[in-house]
Amino acid sequence: MFESLTNRLQQVFKNLSRQAKLSEADVDASLREVRLALLEADVNYQVVKEFLARVRERAIGAEVSKALNPSQQMVKIIHEELIRELGEPGKLNLTGQLPRAILMVGLQGSGKTTTTAKLARILRAKGERVWMVAADTYRPAAIQQLKILAEEIDVPFFSQDNENPVKVCEKGFESAARGGASVVLMDTAGRSQIDPAMMEELAAIHTRIQPVEILLVADAMTGQEAVNIAAGFKERIPLTGLILTKMDGDARGGAAISMRSVTGVPIKYIGTGEARDALELFAPDRLASRILGMGDVLSLIEKAEATIDQEAAAESAERMLKGEFTLEDFAQQLQQVRKMGPFSKILDMLPGGMAPAREQIDSEAAEKQMVHTLAIIQSMTLKERRNPRILNGGRKRRIAAGSGTSVQQVNQLINQYRQMKKLLGTIGKRGTGLSIPGLR
Repeated sequence: MFESLTNRLQQVFKNLSRQAKLSEADVDASLREVRLALLEADVNYQVVKEFLARVRERAIGAEVSKALNPSQQMVKIIHEELIRELGEPGKLNLTGQLPRAILMVGLQGSGKTTTTAKLARILRAKGERVWMVAADTYRPAAIQQLKILAEEIDVPFFSQDNENPVKVCEKGFESAARGGASVVLMDTAGRSQIDPAMMEELAAIHTRIQPVEILLVADAMTGQEAVNIAAGFKERIPLTGLILTKMDGDARGGAAISMRSVTGVPIKYIGTGEARDALELFAPDRLASRILGMGDVLSLIEKAEATIDQEAAAESAERMLKGEFTLEDFAQQLQQVRKMGPFSKILDMLPGGMAPAREQIDSEAAEKQMVHTLAIIQSMTLKERRNPRILNGGRKRRIAAGSGTSVQQVNQLINQYRQMKKLLGTIGKRGTGLSIPGLR
């Protein structure tokens, strides 16, 4: 996410850190580089101009000149102004009479149908009784796609053949109300903001259903065009929020920075991948930190808390300190890490101070190694996992064949495991002075 932009800005900050004192010329030179970086990331020109004017006004004043560390103060100003540009986090409006309707709109190919299912999953986890309505009657595959997703996440689904979208939304809403729904997500057809007939159809659905939210799903990879699409939709219907998809891509992701300023519509969620849980609540401060290469430790912690079995982790930690760590425990830990998502995304959340360590890690190679390690352990018998000392040549050849690896890779894993167990045993004997949740 924002890799090119982040790298450019990190270089600017690195150059600034070499200066003990910042002159007005230093500030202007740095801001020229920031300007180029933002424009290359496809941030709106007027947004860049106003953003840099605010940064410069603060940077050439006493705020920086009297600071103990001027370069860090400059970074702080850019961070704060970036948060201001991204706007306040937009929360979903889930007030009013039940059920509350949420209308999902956008261009075809923006990821609207999958985003509808991802949002349904999030709302259901929060205790809402969610229904989904397939109102894209122009693309039969869309109805089937939403039906499959509804079954996958176990959410009630409504569709009706040979009916216009306005009627489908009306009947779907009534059916959801009878079924005790608290939220109804309506997946409408992809349409262009310059197609009058299609936009009139959305206006008719809005009039009949009176949704509490109209969310535009926009592809962040389209750059400045995503901003134009949002502005076009807003002219025709009262948009209440934006969901930016494909934010895990690097090309022209700067559209996210322009969205709120140009359209006045708050960003409510960002899509960060294909996985069903790859939809994040928009948090301006966290996104600004990622853009500037400061990482996002809070999101990393929340992801860990949501995916890791705390009780199993506590039991595993207790066994580690007692020197009872097995390959079975090791496999369990790797599986927990894999639940958190691709290794590249985990690295993306680490703070900028860990940049040298991040650069030395090949995320694809690490992911591949994790898959091989799990395959080797899973090819062992339960007895072998709990007592690797019984692994002789014959057993190792069988394990290598079963996991699609080599005997050398099996030996490497066993050696790594032994070193880790020895280290953990030493720590357990000496005591760490740390309190581990769940342990007494």
